Amino acid sequence: MGKIADKPLYKIIFLNQGKVYELYSEGVTSSGLWGFIEVSDLVFESGEGLVVDPTEEKMRQEFAGARVLHLPIQSVLRVEEVEKRGQCLIRDRESGEKVTPFPVSPPNRSR
Repeated sequence: MGKIADKPLYKIIFLNQGKVYELYSEGVTSSGLWGFIEVSDLVFESGEGLVVDPTEEKMRQEFAGARVLHLPIQSVLRVEEVEKRGQCLIRDRESGEKVTPFPVSPPNRSR
């Protein structure tokens, strides 16, 4: 079917606890709470593949119980309507480097 029947998809970039989050949703509107935007219908990978992205899994767990996110307008850096979903990311606010929520290598266990 054509574009009219498809739901819009939004990429939301916002600050959360000193980090920059990038996630996807099908709903972004002005919130009924003054100074907030409302983000609903979060979109994550289906999780059916063999490889699990730890960042995506962390976000899925962090927002598992949320029906709607009410984000303070000053924490929202950007909202884009996009054609397709990309990778959910958590970046360091200062360097812009991708933050891996789990250790990449085991800690050094010197005895």
